[in-house]
Amino acid sequence: MKLIIAIVNNDDYHAVQGEITRNGFSATKLATSGGFLRAGNATLLIGAEDEKVSDVIEIIRRFSSKRTQMVETSPSFANEAFMTMPVEVTVGGATVFVLDVDQFYKL
Repeated sequence: MKLIIAIVNNDDYHAVQGEITRNGFSATKLATSGGFLRAGNATLLIGAEDEKVSDVIEIIRRFSSKRTQMVETSPSFANEAFMTMPVEVTVGGATVFVLDVDQFYKL
């Protein structure tokens, strides 16, 4: 048995969760934030049998798309004017951890 911890962008959460459910897996959502943009994320806790881990990871891969987004940088002062410069950053995708589970109880 494995515990899959998947951190996905909020924009991808519903597609990932829906496909995980359609494929017979259960997931618990934790609302989280962090990273460079301090943007909202969804952390999914998914239990799966060892032989099903690759199926879950493939679902997450297919439904967690990377994309670019323009964001304002931190303010700076140039020529006594308040200036910010937009920067293109990559958002989305997923971070996935797979952990061994010693014991599992559904009470």
